[in-house]
Amino acid sequence: MPDDESQGSGSVADSSRIKQQLKNPAYQQSSVTLLLFFASWGVWWSFFQIWLTDESSGLGLSGGAVGTVYSINSAGTLVIMLAYGAVQDRLGIRRHLVIGASIIMSLIGPFMIWVYRPLLENAFMVGTIVGAVVLSAGFVAAAGLMEAFSERLSRTYNYEYGQARMWGSFGYAVVALIAGFLFTVNPNLNFWLGSVFGILCFLVLTLWKAPTTPPREEMTTTMDPTRADTTPGLREMLGVLRLPSLWAMVVFVLLSWTFYTVFDQQMFPDFYTKLFDTPSHGQQVYGVLNSVQVFLEAIMLGLVPILMRKIGVKNTLMLGMMVMFLRILGCAVFHDPVMISFVKMFHAPEVALCILPVFRYFTVHFNPALSATMYMVGFQLASQIGNILLSPVLGNLRDAIGYQPTFYVIAGIVLIAAAYGFLVLKRDDQDVQGDPFLRDAPRESQKA
Repeated sequence: MPDDESQGSGSVADSSRIKQQLKNPAYQQSSVTLLLFFASWGVWWSFFQIWLTDESSGLGLSGGAVGTVYSINSAGTLVIMLAYGAVQDRLGIRRHLVIGASIIMSLIGPFMIWVYRPLLENAFMVGTIVGAVVLSAGFVAAAGLMEAFSERLSRTYNYEYGQARMWGSFGYAVVALIAGFLFTVNPNLNFWLGSVFGILCFLVLTLWKAPTTPPREEMTTTMDPTRADTTPGLREMLGVLRLPSLWAMVVFVLLSWTFYTVFDQQMFPDFYTKLFDTPSHGQQVYGVLNSVQVFLEAIMLGLVPILMRKIGVKNTLMLGMMVMFLRILGCAVFHDPVMISFVKMFHAPEVALCILPVFRYFTVHFNPALSATMYMVGFQLASQIGNILLSPVLGNLRDAIGYQPTFYVIAGIVLIAAAYGFLVLKRDDQDVQGDPFLRDAPRESQKA
């Protein structure tokens, strides 16, 4: 009987917390912004690799050329993301940078159709460089900016970041459902729709009144963006590069998320669509599958914070690594489209199980006032450096030995990364320099 009472009280508390969060203006605004950003990105990005490689509706580039595009994109993202992180930490919760990114999002249609494609066809290296700047500033680097901005708002205005981020995945899922059908009609439709969502995101950021800053006494020192003693200077930002614990995370990201990103973005879409009788059939199925997967991802982003409060940050991240390994290995082992489609669904929990604990890891073990810089450097920039180095190499390896043998190589490296993370990354209660992570009290303590 006491067990039922404690379980019931916990359910009531969770329900009350969710209802309170839904009424939070900062949560509402952050959720809509992330939904529109990922819709603007996902409607064309989910088919970007197919657009680059497809000979009938795209550019027909080789694996090596696609690797070059992704590598230079990552170089541009690296520079822009570092600047984004440093500037946003200075801005706190002010919106100047995210508004600037939304302006670029609004122009993605004209840019891709009238600038980017002609440059790639007639001056390939010039096109890749120009594209790297625009795509990074508006989307690839801006994704980290938007996420870091929302995570900072969540600590300032007391809502669950993961449950705001899930709306971004929901937006991505909705557009992915129609992206495949649009792509088979005309890829330009995907780019134009990206501009439409970009304009809507710009309007939300500029016209939706910002929530009132909480009273100073209700905020912790790290949450108040107006206090001089918490605004990081250039010395503090550069100082994070001297922290051995940061470089331990960088190595972990290079061996895991980087390889996974190359697999998922640079290889899997073309590999999957070639499993079908015609490319157009494969593209339509891929669009629907991608949408279902991202819907599940949105659900997992809402559930993983609850799981993380039960098992801890590091354990959640290690669970994500196992799911990542199984996803890649499954694509190497199976040949049937049905089984590959099933394995594709592993991406849904894997994203939430990796991204959310990484954010929380940084705020536990490092200064939360530098959260944007830490996330940009320790996770996003590390993955982009890896993409610069690995995209051409893995692209050429795929050209030489094929997709599935390459997947075996990537799966093996991810397994090594999981072992490395288990041994090297800190426990939740070890060397806490930021906001402590407290697990939910076990049921036995509630009864007591």
